[in-house]
Amino acid sequence: MRIAETSDLWWKNAVIYCLDPETFFDGDGDGTGDFGGLIQRVDYLAALGVTCIWLMPFYPSPDRDDGYDVTDMYGVDPRLGSLGDLVEFIRTANDRGIRVIADFVINHTSDRHPWFVQARKSVDNPYRDYYVWRKDTPPNTSDQVVFPGEETSIWTQDKATGEWYLHMFAKHQPDLNVMNAKVRDEIAKSMGFWLQLGLDGFRLDAVPFFLELLGEPKDEAAKIDPHRYLSALRSFLNRRHGRAVLLGEVNLPYKEQLKYFGGPAGNELNMQFDFLSMQNMYLSLARQDARPLARTLSSRPKINPDNQWAMFVRNHDELTLDKLSDAEREEVFAAFGPDPDMQMYGRGLRRRLPTMLGGDPARIRMVYSLMFSLPGTPVLFYGEEIGMGEDLRAKGRSAVRSPMQWDHTGNGGFSTAPPGDLVAQPVDGPFGPAHINAAAAKRDPDSLWNFIATLIQRYRECPELGWGRFDLIKQAAPAVLLHRCTWDGSTVVAAHNFGAEPASVTAALGAASPQEDEEGAPGRPDAKASAGRSYAGAVLRDLLGGEEIPLSDDGTFEVPLDRYGYRWFRVERPGERHLP
Repeated sequence: MRIAETSDLWWKNAVIYCLDPETFFDGDGDGTGDFGGLIQRVDYLAALGVTCIWLMPFYPSPDRDDGYDVTDMYGVDPRLGSLGDLVEFIRTANDRGIRVIADFVINHTSDRHPWFVQARKSVDNPYRDYYVWRKDTPPNTSDQVVFPGEETSIWTQDKATGEWYLHMFAKHQPDLNVMNAKVRDEIAKSMGFWLQLGLDGFRLDAVPFFLELLGEPKDEAAKIDPHRYLSALRSFLNRRHGRAVLLGEVNLPYKEQLKYFGGPAGNELNMQFDFLSMQNMYLSLARQDARPLARTLSSRPKINPDNQWAMFVRNHDELTLDKLSDAEREEVFAAFGPDPDMQMYGRGLRRRLPTMLGGDPARIRMVYSLMFSLPGTPVLFYGEEIGMGEDLRAKGRSAVRSPMQWDHTGNGGFSTAPPGDLVAQPVDGPFGPAHINAAAAKRDPDSLWNFIATLIQRYRECPELGWGRFDLIKQAAPAVLLHRCTWDGSTVVAAHNFGAEPASVTAALGAASPQEDEEGAPGRPDAKASAGRSYAGAVLRDLLGGEEIPLSDDGTFEVPLDRYGYRWFRVERPGERHLP
């Protein structure tokens, strides 16, 4: 494969930045962020190195679930601007070389959506089958509730007809009926609309719930393969916009996630978040032992070369730990969220990384270095680049959705409105804007902002990380994760120390022979010329500014690491012409 071909699948080595227009920057001074304000901050994201912006929901909404309760799939919430403002933002971002994708809430609508308003009027209403209903009294489903403590059942009886409607989430978010062809057509039509306006794809919310046939008669459900619909949706996107991407929220074991990629064909979701690696990374952090994460990465299934994992440290929801055992989850709680108010739903944390790590700069940087070096596409949540903390005064998930901290002035520079008019309050205390803000961080060469900007630049210069084959390198230190990514005859090696004590690891790269590049794809033919060559004269060239490390003829090397240390290297032989 040639380097030029990496642009064909842009999502495989993109840098994605998730933000909520509502809390990013207020351009008109009414206390709510908007697209007019977001346009003014595109150059900030371009300077950081972001290549794709992921917009959280901006559609018209009663805003009972931070915009994930949609009333119109074709509009922009008037608090955030207009369709014209959105198009201006997309054009501005594209001009800076940044693509834009958006959340698409595919599983449910608001109960105020015109479809549901009509559907609940009568059992024979034309929109009735847009949702899932049952006539008989449902059994106890408290164990299936997604938000424990907020709902007691996934069914709610509607007074108008006496029937129950399905809602896997809140009762004000009735589930759409995927078996209804009209619903499927409406979803495709609305996606086509946004693609026509300039979006480059979608992050699909709660995909497994949407494809679940719960509530349908068993004989009817048995006739339908919901994955055929997901494949058809992908085909539709490819026809309308050949470079559009579907990034799916699928928090399931790897075996199940493979199905959502489309199996070996890879013809369903282009990308999925790697929840398992994220959760085991936190277990490794809590134990100061890299082995839980190493075991998880080793268990990843092979995926189609066109597919990709999305790597993240923090997202906009609670930091879910649901795939850990009860004992493992308690370890993470004890280390990073011992106060019950820091926990949520008994399965997650409502904290940001810097506060969980006690503000330790070395440890924080090690984690972000790790995220960018692991095979996949890195996803940042707004404010991570400056080290924002959470606001535990806010309810639930809103703790990590406080306004972006732009400077040290009132409201953290987010808005000129009176504090009482703000859509959310800025973080208070040592992680508030008086101490943590973008203006100061950009001007400080030693800041986290500049460190992450460097990581982004190095990541973009290392296609091995997004496209290559991943291998763990054996070594004896339990606290250290040592891995390599090999692509097109080139190898990047990364070392990360999860421990609070310095470490030195000795390891070997093994025989200098060509390896598979991206998952399952053979290397370029001329890469085979390296077969049998020794590492004589080769070095590990440090990519983050440290000293190079010599390699012995058999590929053996020794890497010293500070407490929570991190190193990136590229294997470089005499005469090779890599990027400087």
